[in-house]
Amino acid sequence: MSSSNIAKRYARAFFDIAREDGLYEKYYNELTLFSSIVKENKDLRELLLNPIFDHAEKRAVVDSLLAKINISVITANFLKLLVDKRRIGILPDIESCYRKFMDDALKKIRVDVKTAFPLSAELSEKLQKRMEEITGRKVEMAVSEDASLLGGIVVGVGDTMYDGSIRTQLHNIRNLLGEEI
Repeated sequence: MSSSNIAKRYARAFFDIAREDGLYEKYYNELTLFSSIVKENKDLRELLLNPIFDHAEKRAVVDSLLAKINISVITANFLKLLVDKRRIGILPDIESCYRKFMDDALKKIRVDVKTAFPLSAELSEKLQKRMEEITGRKVEMAVSEDASLLGGIVVGVGDTMYDGSIRTQLHNIRNLLGEEI
């Protein structure tokens, strides 16, 4: 079984617990908190991912860390289970799968927007409302600037990309004319 399938199964199990408790976002935020601590701390990451280190050492470190951060018993037990089952290495994949399950349950969609210029608050709000109309879901929008676009906008909604950038338009014209600009 591939690690993505395994991650999906663990995420589904944890998500089902969150559904029973009605705490989707709380558990997701706790999972993200622990995951970010692991990502940011190279020594901790190496300890948890390296098979050379004894399981008891890993469990003791995780127990100690969980005692210092404020997360629920449910999330703490889930993270301990991942350590015990030697699945802590797929935590980022579990986090990603859980987020998809949560977004579906809460009727949310994440939209990534790249622009060549900063968006005004008014334009950003209009874009968000329009995306909510198109998708029929509540939109969480992340806006970033990319000067290489030259102008226009690129919007990513799930696996779909809407590219209205000048860079892409110039590229299309170049291909149409068979010339290099």
